[in-house]
Amino acid sequence: MVLTVCFGLFLDMAAYKPKNILVTGAAGFIASHVANRLIRNYPQYKIVVLDKLDYCSNLKNLNPSRSSPNFKFIKGDIDSADIVNYILVSESIDTIMHFAAQTHVDNSFGNSFEFTQNNIYGTHVLLEACKLTGQIKRFIHVSTDEVYGETDGDALVGNHEASQLLPTNPYSATKAGAEMLVMAYGRSYGLPVITTRGNNVYGLNQYPEKLIPKFILLAMSGNPLPIHGDGSNVRSYLYVEDVAEAFEIILHKGELGHVYNIGTDKERRVIDVARDICNLFSLDADATIKFVENRPFNDQRYFLDHQKLKNLGWSEKTTWEEGLKKTKEWYVQNPHWWGDVSGALLPHPRMLMMPGIERNASDIGISASSNVVKNIGEKANVIAASKSTLSPKVPCLKFLIYGKTGWIGGLLGKTCEKQGIPFEYGRGRLEQRSQLLADIRSVQPTHVFNAAGVTGRPNVDWCESHKPETIRTNVVGTLTLADVCRDQGILMMNYATGCIFEYDATHPADSGIGFKEQDSPNFTGSFYSKTKTMVEELLKEYDNVCVLRVRMPISSDLSNPRNFITKITRYDKVVNIPNSMTVLDELLPISIEMAKRNCRGIWNFTNSGVISHNEVLEMYKNYIDPNLKWVNFTAEEQAKVIVAPRSNNEMDVSKLKSEFPELLSIKESLIKYVFEPNKKTFSS
Repeated sequence: MVLTVCFGLFLDMAAYKPKNILVTGAAGFIASHVANRLIRNYPQYKIVVLDKLDYCSNLKNLNPSRSSPNFKFIKGDIDSADIVNYILVSESIDTIMHFAAQTHVDNSFGNSFEFTQNNIYGTHVLLEACKLTGQIKRFIHVSTDEVYGETDGDALVGNHEASQLLPTNPYSATKAGAEMLVMAYGRSYGLPVITTRGNNVYGLNQYPEKLIPKFILLAMSGNPLPIHGDGSNVRSYLYVEDVAEAFEIILHKGELGHVYNIGTDKERRVIDVARDICNLFSLDADATIKFVENRPFNDQRYFLDHQKLKNLGWSEKTTWEEGLKKTKEWYVQNPHWWGDVSGALLPHPRMLMMPGIERNASDIGISASSNVVKNIGEKANVIAASKSTLSPKVPCLKFLIYGKTGWIGGLLGKTCEKQGIPFEYGRGRLEQRSQLLADIRSVQPTHVFNAAGVTGRPNVDWCESHKPETIRTNVVGTLTLADVCRDQGILMMNYATGCIFEYDATHPADSGIGFKEQDSPNFTGSFYSKTKTMVEELLKEYDNVCVLRVRMPISSDLSNPRNFITKITRYDKVVNIPNSMTVLDELLPISIEMAKRNCRGIWNFTNSGVISHNEVLEMYKNYIDPNLKWVNFTAEEQAKVIVAPRSNNEMDVSKLKSEFPELLSIKESLIKYVFEPNKKTFSS
């Protein structure tokens, strides 16, 4: 029998010999190492890479292969059956190595539908294309050790390939679901499938939302290393080149219909990983490590039995110390490989994992003359290899904003202009679904901002006599927009109100005890507040919505009649009650950052602390008009001259403050953004 030596790996010449391999997701981390290895070791194989260039992909990962004659890159999505079928036929694909997936667990807690779309539906598209073409001789599906669920802490033997699948988070559940489809197509249609389940992988080129590259980049910049929970969770780590070799062996020697664990016997606690990285940078671990809130569920341990793979001839070659040192040196030499990754370095990263946010060809240095095809009738999104220098940028954003004629909507547009973010205002009426769909198809936004709503003309008293109009916009319109956005896979940022609470026995005025996001609204004095309470409760059923509770909005434009300060300086009499308020000049840019970070759920959206009417007017008098005078009256007296009662409360913004520690108190923000700038304007 003739043997050939390939980097220390003995391959039986009778082993499987592919000709044309499709590698999905190969601009990502693991798959790029596999593709580069195959192109380097097997010049007789043609390697076709299919990748949509999502936030965690980078064509630079394929730099070693881009000039190779047996390499072709195609920008496209595995969700597109047309593209997949075209590639299989036009490139005569006989082998698929399917890596493409959404993999970051933190993101799956906030955007689980995207994981279902990519990991399950995308896999299904590939399998169906294999069935239809009938030409695939080997389909390698890449899964994860997390499908087994948590391993008992005292278990001496790891999960073997026949162990029960018990996924515990949305990410692993979608990977398990994809595995079931792979198995079913293998049994029902005879597809030649192989599945792999691997431990954690680390090494060069990894996007820094993952633990090791994140800690390395944070340590490089002298920032704390955030550890979920107490750091006792145990993980097994394999160096990426060892994993690439494992896939090389499975490709050639794996048995059809079988599952292979890719694992290691060596386990490490997360806190020990952090300490090892601190040691690499000569940092005091006790001073550098910071414990943060845990994930909604964080498996304590994953442990694999990988004897079956070892029987094929594979073994782990890179020690932990050697691999960690190589990885550290690479990130030190390539700190800007991924561009701006500040969002990924957060304790709980959520940014960038948004439907529609991808790296465009122009973002990664491919010129307009490259062969990028927009529809299947032309040439299937093929991008020819280019020698141009690659320079990744932050993924493109485009906002669709509703509420052009409103105060907040207008200010939001100006804020986008200052930040250079493309945006368009929606033309459709919120309650008209077909018009909203037309807007989205026309604009193709990455995010939708809803600043439209009825607050009353000139105040909420108007709503008391215009209830159908108020319901139509505040409830029906908002829900319709949320539903359309969910169907389109788009995050909706919804500017809501905090005027759904009222001081009570457990939240008395001047106590410093504010209402939290999870508290039930207790104010129903105005019909406006009733509609806002109603729609907020219903929006909880939409996981693509971020609700921002604004209160008594203020801006630096003191000529605007909607400005709370402008209002009370024109009143004959004012009450004097402490309230939470929102300084839009500070908070609107934060709302844009929240969209980038993929924030969801309900957020109290005010500055911290409270300020009373009299305190605001005193500041106005000191900074703007020393001749200002006003008269107070009681809430009871106020009730006699208004139609609907007004809400007064303090909002607890600890959740917002933890995400944005730089958030100012209401008094500090008023001075910085409103009174100091206007002091110069008015005095001149």
